[in-house]
Amino acid sequence: MYEYLRGTVAAITPDHIVIDVQGVGYLVNTANPYRYTIDETVTIYVYQAVSDTAQTLYGFSDFAEKQLFLKLINVSGIGPKSALAILANPDHQGLMLAIKTNDVSFLTKFPGVGKKTAGQLVLDLQGKLDDLAPAADPQLFEPETVATGAGNPQLNDAVAALGALGYREAAIKKITPQLRQFAGTSTNDYLSEGLRLLTK
Repeated sequence: MYEYLRGTVAAITPDHIVIDVQGVGYLVNTANPYRYTIDETVTIYVYQAVSDTAQTLYGFSDFAEKQLFLKLINVSGIGPKSALAILANPDHQGLMLAIKTNDVSFLTKFPGVGKKTAGQLVLDLQGKLDDLAPAADPQLFEPETVATGAGNPQLNDAVAALGALGYREAAIKKITPQLRQFAGTSTNDYLSEGLRLLTK
């Protein structure tokens, strides 16, 4: 079982990154691929899921984020993809507060989380998250400086990433006009704002 990978980001897509570790490319599914940049040297904490048909790596910015992921996937009704969609919102403290205070309406805003699953999240995790440190290093969410080109490719990538996380097309279309007016400078900016709008 892998604990972490240290290498260079070789590729970024809406739902995963590829990390080059001494000439070997690892495909790592991550909640927000656009927090990383091409050729950046990173340490990614990983979880390996093994099934009859696939071996999949899920990556996290730090150990605490990985621990939160592990707690989420132990909840009935939450799989790795749903857990990544929940973790894509950088406000992990807000997530833990919602679980602590039984804020089901907040939890059901995440894709794949209905009232039953939200209730299960509260039931299974209430009182069990206090040992977690802040789940994300704020510096990882600092926007990169990216020139906005014709057609705004940063916004297009962010919209694709929201779709890859499982948000419904209708919901994404509803917030897209607001994103077009948003003064973002990077895909990460647009993605973070999109997540804020979808979960507010």
